[in-house]
Amino acid sequence: MAWFYLVLAGLLEIVWATAMKQSAGFTRILPTGIMLVSMIASFWLLAVAMRTLPLGTSYTVWVGIGAVGAFLLGIVLFGEPVTATRLLAAGLIVAGIITMKLAS
Repeated sequence: MAWFYLVLAGLLEIVWATAMKQSAGFTRILPTGIMLVSMIASFWLLAVAMRTLPLGTSYTVWVGIGAVGAFLLGIVLFGEPVTATRLLAAGLIVAGIITMKLAS
């Protein structure tokens, strides 16, 4: 169950990061509210996962899921550039997440 909570926490990190971008510096109420709720839920689920999983593994996987997810949504929603270097960096993050899972 800890891995389920951790993945869900990472997905919620994508939600709050995207909502933060949409909040326009906290000037839009709905995205700001979504950001706050998803941020609290994400941190709570991370803490629950950390009851079982090691700190380094939990935090690395959580940040990695959020980083790669935000990267992908940035491309899809905001037209951010897709370059070979950015794709390589995202691929390395995914490789790190998989390696952390295998090492646990």
